[in-house]
Amino acid sequence: MKERFFLYDDTEDTKTRFVSFVGENQRFDLAIVQSNRHYGKQLVLDIQGNRFAIIGHDDLQEEGYLEHAFQLNEADAEELRSFLMELV
Repeated sequence: MKERFFLYDDTEDTKTRFVSFVGENQRFDLAIVQSNRHYGKQLVLDIQGNRFAIIGHDDLQEEGYLEHAFQLNEADAEELRSFLMELV
């Protein structure tokens, strides 16, 4: 059997927040994972939409980032952005 080549294999304690809220057009079910792994950014998982992104303050300022990462229209992305601005 061929030996597996790992780029990394780390275990880390994380803090995970599960939150669900209803926007104007849709419900958001999120898991927000904080760790030291991503340079202060948070791993945001959309449980219902089966999508995720590593998000920091700079990403929230980038036009179209949430729309693309979570496949949202502009209005829904703005609701998510507004919530995440409180966390990041």
